[in-house]
Amino acid sequence: MKRILESRWVVLGGFVVGAVLLFVVAPALLSSFRLGLLGKYLCYAMVAVGIGLAWGRGGMLTMGQGVFFGLGAYMMAMHLKLGDAGPGGVPDFMALISSNGVPGWWEPFRSPAFTLVAIVLLPALVAGLLGLATFRRRIRGAYFAILSQALAAAFAILLIGNPTGTGGSTGLNGFKGFLGFSLNDPVNRRLLFFIAAGALLVMVAVARQLMVSRYGELLVACRDSEERVRFLGYDPALVKTFAYVTAAVMASVGGALFVPIVGIVSPNDVGIVPSIGLLIGVAIGGRTTLLGPVLGAIAVAWAGTTLSESIPSGWTYIQGLMFMLVIAFLPGGLASLGGVVGDLRDRFDRRRRPPAPAAAPRVPVPTGGS
Repeated sequence: MKRILESRWVVLGGFVVGAVLLFVVAPALLSSFRLGLLGKYLCYAMVAVGIGLAWGRGGMLTMGQGVFFGLGAYMMAMHLKLGDAGPGGVPDFMALISSNGVPGWWEPFRSPAFTLVAIVLLPALVAGLLGLATFRRRIRGAYFAILSQALAAAFAILLIGNPTGTGGSTGLNGFKGFLGFSLNDPVNRRLLFFIAAGALLVMVAVARQLMVSRYGELLVACRDSEERVRFLGYDPALVKTFAYVTAAVMASVGGALFVPIVGIVSPNDVGIVPSIGLLIGVAIGGRTTLLGPVLGAIAVAWAGTTLSESIPSGWTYIQGLMFMLVIAFLPGGLASLGGVVGDLRDRFDRRRRPPAPAAAPRVPVPTGGS
């Protein structure tokens, strides 16, 4: 895997194939509706790239990435609602349930520049503070997973309990425009898909560069033996926090693009269940690989959409069963399937191979003179 990552021509060829599939093949073969669904899956794949970096390479079981996905999504949704209301206007849902006008913390999001900067900086700040607070105390493993999951639950409860500011349990929806472009125009919706595809390719390139760098080796070393890294003079807390911040920014950007593509964001998109769903996609695809999390997240999201239409109550059980099967029998995900099949074939060949003939007994050579 490392040799493939470091091969410049293989990586360049892979990016060219990915770009052709996303920018040429998909728009030519898919309808506008299916292209929008694929754009939604690409947003999940952006979150998966970050989870693969933090969990697969850094060993941090991030079960609360829905928080950062939700931060980016809600910040973008606030900007779109204010843009639809016009200069000084009040979003429609606020006018229906409150007469207090726009809250003060909403006002800065009238600016597109402030919104775009906040989508990157705010999740990075939250993840940085949380990472330093936990990793410096050497909190890891199951404890970190529970902490991140509790953060996702608290964030969803906060959104539901503030209907005048976040739309409550129904969330924010009914967007009409995106940075001055009408969302009802099919051309603009296709442009959003291209933006999501380009953002995903950039994130994969960033993740690949981090994996093959000196920092990537340090991150893997922190995962395998944190005490040895500390003994060598490095600070594992800083190494892990940087990966956690990178994953948070990727999740936030994915959430920000999710809103204009899908047209709605609610607490159901940011709580514990969607966070675990993203984790399942990464586990199935192969968390330690570069493309495994991307393909796993897209496959699980596609299966969820398809099977939810035919067996809506059974998809959750199928998702859980897939996760258990992969963890029990294929810990490296589907990306490791080729290696597992190769090992089984070698074992089978060794058993079928006839035993080597026994060596002939050595005859003592007589020595002359006695």
